[in-house]
Amino acid sequence: MDEIDIGGLRIAFERKGEGVPLVLLHGGLSDSRMWRRQLDELSDEFTVVAWDAPGCGSSADPPETFRLPDFADCLAAFIEEIGLVKPHILGLSFGAGLALEFYHRYPTIPRSLILASAYAGWSGSLPPDMVEQRLQQGIQQSELPPERVVEMWVPTLFVKSVSAEVIEKTAVIMSEFHPVGMRTMLLSFAEADLRDMLPTIKVPTLLLHGEADQRSPLNVVENLHAKIQTSRLVIIPAVGHEISLEAPEAFNAEVRSFLLANP
Repeated sequence: MDEIDIGGLRIAFERKGEGVPLVLLHGGLSDSRMWRRQLDELSDEFTVVAWDAPGCGSSADPPETFRLPDFADCLAAFIEEIGLVKPHILGLSFGAGLALEFYHRYPTIPRSLILASAYAGWSGSLPPDMVEQRLQQGIQQSELPPERVVEMWVPTLFVKSVSAEVIEKTAVIMSEFHPVGMRTMLLSFAEADLRDMLPTIKVPTLLLHGEADQRSPLNVVENLHAKIQTSRLVIIPAVGHEISLEAPEAFNAEVRSFLLANP
């Protein structure tokens, strides 16, 4: 992986391929390794870049005061520093919320948005009691041994029929979470309410969602689709929250088709 300094933070990333740029934004308790299949399979036609967000993977921990606008500002500086021009922005879960905040702050940069397993922030998509429950539970989990956190999270991410290989790879990534990074992302997403900016989105937007997503139920993405006039919604049958890992063939096919239709 490559590393650069952005605002005093070490940011690690992987870059592969040549062509129109595609930036991949991972979810919480994850890092760029979750995008292995996308890096390998989409880089035949695109420049694919996957970062480790601040507080994740090989990147440095941000201050615990970091919030979603700070992640977006860091992402903008990162994109400029590595020389990407008008990239497509693809985010999953927390990464999708970050993509929305990024568009809100820097609407002239993205060529398009691909929002997978998305929320308009937790406060923008979930009932207040659920937001508080997730936040408090997550803060407590950030102090637990990694294996306990993996045991609690993995069953909520996939359908029961997912392969053991996918679970094992996910468990390895999740077990290396940063406690500071986890708390910062949880607080950022719990506070985030991006509903008001959704109608302002003017770029082509693809919404990808798993039919059996436990963490972001279908009504969440249906609300996003209703408010983003430029959006197209694709429901992938019989998969859960981590659709890029659980159904990479279908996921990559939808992403490629969308990118080629919006050059």
